[in-house]
Amino acid sequence: MAPGRNRGWLLRLVIAFSFAQAAVSMARPAVSYRALALGADERAVGVIAGVYALLPLFAAVPLGRRTDHGRCAPLLPVGVVLISGGCALSGLADSLWAMAMWSGVMGLGHLCFVIGAQSLVARQSAPHEQDRNFGHFTIGASLGQLVGPIAAGALIGGSDMAGTSALALLVAGAGAAVSFTSLWRIEDRTAVKSRTRQGDRVPMRSILGARGVPAGIFVSLSVLSATDILTAYLPVVGEHRGIAPSVIGVLLSIRAAATIACRLVLTPLLQLLGRAVLLTATCLLAGVLCAGIALPVPVWVIGLMLAVLGFCLGVGQPLSMTTVVQAAPDGARSTALALRLTGNRLGQVAAPAGAGLVAGVAGVAAPFVMLGALLVLSAGAALRSPGGAARERTASGGVRRGRPSLSRKGDI
Repeated sequence: MAPGRNRGWLLRLVIAFSFAQAAVSMARPAVSYRALALGADERAVGVIAGVYALLPLFAAVPLGRRTDHGRCAPLLPVGVVLISGGCALSGLADSLWAMAMWSGVMGLGHLCFVIGAQSLVARQSAPHEQDRNFGHFTIGASLGQLVGPIAAGALIGGSDMAGTSALALLVAGAGAAVSFTSLWRIEDRTAVKSRTRQGDRVPMRSILGARGVPAGIFVSLSVLSATDILTAYLPVVGEHRGIAPSVIGVLLSIRAAATIACRLVLTPLLQLLGRAVLLTATCLLAGVLCAGIALPVPVWVIGLMLAVLGFCLGVGQPLSMTTVVQAAPDGARSTALALRLTGNRLGQVAAPAGAGLVAGVAGVAAPFVMLGALLVLSAGAALRSPGGAARERTASGGVRRGRPSLSRKGDI
């Protein structure tokens, strides 16, 4: 199957990713609520949220190297097993240390799934389809982020916060297992035969030195850190402001719904503005809105801000994937995507830990100001990045050297 010839695999990948992401998005706030019920303070919640990214921080690059020289699909069921087990065992844990450990397992599973899935999209998409297909792929994440918090909010509440949050985690584990139903024959095995030999590894310096890769990594890190802190710390803000868990779930889902809306109109936005301008403008506006959540505003205002914020954050992930894939040297696309995910996980370790320290000193709303500043910095990185890839690849696999025009997007 040549890249771009059949997109049935992409639909099934989106469905599987929707269930896996819904489980994680349901589990993350449930972990926060269960930790609070077990006696955790704001700093402990930040540490537990950070452990989610700790194991993936060290595993991403080796998994990317392996995927560059082999199949992508085996990582998908492994990821589902780890997500499902991490969710369920977090619900059964009765100590903060155990919750942190199983949260790390959940994060490792999510990493395995995402590296396999992103590499699959990069490998089985024609170059001119990558913006579109990565955008469609991330709709699966947005659907999961839409459903997960609502389900968590519906289950968590009442006087027995520890019990209801544990139930939510067990349900999340069961939901993740549904992903198995869409993973059959999802990869074209014949494409693996053309991969670079195992010994021909591109040096890490060459990957990180490719123009566009560092900017794509930093934009992705900033956007994901914002999404992660919103998921982990909006429940804490809600507790302090007297906002019910069900309302917090709706607010988080408003953000996810806006992200889906953004990705549905991503193609015309790219044709109108170009990748660099679109990334810069949305990161800048997202930074302002993220800092605005720290203000003591009514719930409906928070909902409005989260709607616009979700739309802006929806741009960063798919376009940073395409930027990194097209800028990376041949034979190192999966490794470049893994480096991007390593940056994401580094942000997920540092941002919650930093947020916990800032919240302990300056209040629970202060982390959103920190995230706003990070997003503004990422807008500067996006402005300086190339408008497209460091080089253009034709649909037939040829390469045209030189800097591409911002307006040339191909058939996306």
